[in-house]
Order: sequence, then C-alpha cells, then structure tokens
Amino acid sequence: MLIQSQCSVLSPIRLTNPHRRLPIISRRAPFNACRMNGAVVISTWLGRKKNRGVTVWATEEPSSSLSVQKKRKVVDHICLLKAKEDLSDEEEKDMLDFLYTTQYQMRGILAVSLGRILNENIDKYTHAVYMRFQRKEDMGKFYENPFYLRVLNEHVLPYCHELTNVDYESEVEDDIIPIFRKGEEFNFGVEFVLLLSLIDNASGRVEEALVSLEGLIMGFPSIIVQSTRGLNFNPSSKEYTHGVVIRFRSLDAFEIFVGSSEYKEIWKSKFDQITRKTLSLHFSVDPVGSETM
Repeated sequence: MLIQSQCSVLSPIRLTNPHRRLPIISRRAPFNACRMNGAVVISTWLGRKKNRGVTVWATEEPSSSLSVQKKRKVVDHICLLKAKEDLSDEEEKDMLDFLYTTQYQMRGILAVSLGRILNENIDKYTHAVYMRFQRKEDMGKFYENPFYLRVLNEHVLPYCHELTNVDYESEVEDDIIPIFRKGEEFNFGVEFVLLLSLIDNASGRVEEALVSLEGLIMGFPSIIVQSTRGLNFNPSSKEYTHGVVIRFRSLDAFEIFVGSSEYKEIWKSKFDQITRKTLSLHFSVDPVGSETM
C-alpha cells in the first residue's frame, strides 16, 4: 500500500518518487477507514482538539511496483542565541527579520525557520535559527558572506551576548517539498531542536540509539512533518557531537511525542548511558520576514 500525499498532488513540479511508502503507525490512535473511488481513505484523530484530524489517501498496488525511496543530501545549520534581558519587542523583531531574510540575499539557502525559544533551558538560550543549505560549500560561503556578517554585526550581536552554531549533513526525501520545506505543511508548527554530546568510545551504541530514535519518529507520521539528524562538523562548537531537528505539526503534536512512553523508554534504554550532555529546545514557527531588504 502506498501513500500519495495531498500536497504532492497540488505541486506542479516533482523531482522523483511520485509514490511514498505508508509508514507503520506504532502509536495507537482512533481512526476510520473506507474505500472511495478505488482508494482507501484513513481518517485519524490526535490531540484534544477536533481539528487535529489527518486524512491519508492511499492506493493499492502490487508489491512488485514498490521502489526504494530516493534521498538527497542536505546540510542543516542551527544557531542558538542568548539575547540580553532588556531586549525590546522592536529589537527582537529587527533581529529576527534580518536573519530570516538572509535567504533572499544569498545563494544556497534552501529553507529558514526561527523564533523565540518556548522552554527554559540550562544554558539560557532565548532564540533559535534553523537554516538548510544545499552543500557544505554553500555553508562555508555563508559564514564569510559580507551581507551575513553585516547582519550579525548590526542586527544580532548588539542584542545578544552569545551564540552557538551546530552544522550537520543529513538526508531527506528527494522531492521539492521536503527539500525546500515549502508548502502548507511547513507554514506553521513547532521546531524541536535536540543537541547531543555522546561519548567517544560507544560508536556502535550511538548509531543504535540514533536509529532507534529515527524508527520511533517514523511511527508518528500524522504528527511529524520531517526530521533530520547528523554528526556536528562545526569546529567552533565541539561541545555537541550530534544534532537533531524535528518539525511537528503543532504544539499538541510535540507534547504527544515527547510525553509518549515510547520516547521516554528510548531515552532510558538507549541514550542515558552514552550521553554526556543534552540540550532540547522548541520554538513556534511563524513567518516573520516577507520582503527583500
């Protein structure tokens, strides 16, 4: 059984993979299924609000037509900021607007999301910026770009007293929507940033833990839009060895996942013994910049 997502039907351009596998839903949730025009329609409800329903259209095809899902390498960038305590709303808007619109001034930036961090954290970070690049070479040019340096010096550093950068290479589905994080699914939601410092002498257990986390994420297809993970290669932030970013459809969806017994069990059984330090943050995704400066 294959999924054909509704957003891909509306997209005028597709790179590859017109059909997608139906992920296994490991979390029990009420749902209804019926057949309509040769397709199976599954409606599932998550959260406490009625409008959290998700409808999936699936078509039945012989198993011989199944193909391996193609992937595309991307580079994800996380920047965490510590803003000064007396930051005004106007200063915050100026800082976030300029950071958001850097994507219109530089080549190689595929997607941007950013916002004020919603949860307290031991390192007292206040804002987070997430960017996606096409290649590592684009990332290198980004850090040296005169426009970005001017944004930092004139619109970020005057308002912040510390920033941390984490960069990692990952893979996403080789299709326009997941690569560029465009479309209705990516216009809103919650970004969950997880930074890990894992011990050096447990490479096998590290990979096992990360694969287990990825498998758990695949079990929540109705509440998770996309996730990436990878080994941090930024030389300025060796405090963290790995980065994970998960986009949830809503705050309710985020709370369902992190509050699930499956998530807690994976941390207890897979991560506790191999983790030196963990930093988890989340922020609401709202478009903040819309015009090129």
